[in-house]
Amino acid sequence: MPLQKLERICLVVASEMTVKAFLKPHIIALAQRYEVTLVLHTKQPDFSECNELPVTVIPLAIERAINPISDIRALYRLVQVFRQHHFGLVHSVTPKAGLLAMTAAKLAGINFRIHTFTGQVWATHRGFFRMLLKNMDRVLAASATHLLADSRSQREFLIAQGVTRVDKVSVLADGSISGVDVDRFKPDQSARDRIRQQLALGDDDVLLLFLGRLNRDKGVLDLARAAAGLMPSMPQLHLLFVGPDEGGLQSEIQQLMGQSADQLHFVDYTEHPEDYFAAADIFCLPSYREGFGSVIIEAAACGVPAIGSDIYGISDAIRGGETGLLFPAGDITALREAIAQMVQDSEVRKRMGQAALQRAQKEFSTKRLVQAWLEYYDGLQ
Repeated sequence: MPLQKLERICLVVASEMTVKAFLKPHIIALAQRYEVTLVLHTKQPDFSECNELPVTVIPLAIERAINPISDIRALYRLVQVFRQHHFGLVHSVTPKAGLLAMTAAKLAGINFRIHTFTGQVWATHRGFFRMLLKNMDRVLAASATHLLADSRSQREFLIAQGVTRVDKVSVLADGSISGVDVDRFKPDQSARDRIRQQLALGDDDVLLLFLGRLNRDKGVLDLARAAAGLMPSMPQLHLLFVGPDEGGLQSEIQQLMGQSADQLHFVDYTEHPEDYFAAADIFCLPSYREGFGSVIIEAAACGVPAIGSDIYGISDAIRGGETGLLFPAGDITALREAIAQMVQDSEVRKRMGQAALQRAQKEFSTKRLVQAWLEYYDGLQ
């Protein structure tokens, strides 16, 4: 049974999408044990009702970018909220929400202050900006009483970089923040046929998928360059990008394709990513930084093997040579070779896809992650 001192808890998140994409199952499960309040950057007054969340939502502006005036205002408001409601525990997710919430919770005297790290923005920066963002994470970590990382390799990175101590940061289950809903993400021949028909793909065509925000840190230009180098000799290879063009890169990607433009496809937005995973033959995440790479295990749950950069986070989501292939981040030649190997050998794709499916179901189901979260709270003392 949950401890009395944790009767009332508060989750702090900067983005509606974080709640919808990752936290909804956890919140619903927590609400069965605790009185849950969600502090969220939202302009939707009925957010909890619209998303069927049995919690109280307190709208509070937490800007994603650094803005001293709005950040100080948010910090002051968080302290007020925490003191008013007398929470036993405050748990934050995402960097800015974490920095403000952990600092405010410490000032308000909250006993249990937990933050979940989902990747470090500063990992790909250099110079002053890297130092600034890294020190923000250090302040966050020092203000928290407990820390979680969504992969074991991210935990090791945080410790090696001096952000926190070994005894303060943990990983739930086998990693990831939310796991994968294996009832939603699964092999689906009907969805596969429908999406491939929409893309005018034949049975022998090989669909290489990227799903996520299109920006430079995700390595999408590396993926485009690698695929473009193969397409003239591999007319069966098709590349599909699904997700918002956050970095304004679509035209640059199209230019990189050259004469192979008919083998390139874009879908700006989807509420059904599981359909595109089911339609794909290979998934690729060539990121330069990633906390875990949840899209990899979503693809895996659909029986799709992955190619990913060998960085912390992704190296937990892919077992190199077993459920997919890893390559050095930024190495376009190595990425091209990995894609070629997958495209040319359907048996390798089938074997790795089956291994990925079995691993996703066994180690990364949402139910397992939710249970691990509940047990973590129960073990606090």
